[in-house]
Amino acid sequence: MGIVRKTKAVKILLDLFDNGFSAISAVDLVERLKDEMNKTTVYRALDRLEDDGIVHSFVGKSGLKWYAKCKSSCTADHHNDVHPHFECKKCKKVMCLPVEVTIPNIPNHTIDNTAVFITGICDNCND
Repeated sequence: MGIVRKTKAVKILLDLFDNGFSAISAVDLVERLKDEMNKTTVYRALDRLEDDGIVHSFVGKSGLKWYAKCKSSCTADHHNDVHPHFECKKCKKVMCLPVEVTIPNIPNHTIDNTAVFITGICDNCND
């Protein structure tokens, strides 16, 4: 993992992911960063971070694209952190679940991407 050129936009996004966001939608990122960069810059920086194996993306319940920081095992060539994502129906928080998912080998098929998205009530809202 590594970024060849750390632009201001990339640094801002990395700081957000390093400071507590488990996952955030692209729409929320554009809104949050509207005073610092335009929509195109946000999407380009996210694409670059994903291409470099720094973040991974997934589609949430409402069809929005979400981003989360990868574990250290991801590379620019392959995202190794195959895990489910969870959205709480009460607080709307979306998070990566620390559970490994084993994808079976399917004869005569090559799997490029998998996604498991779970909705329910998180432990904070379940009280």
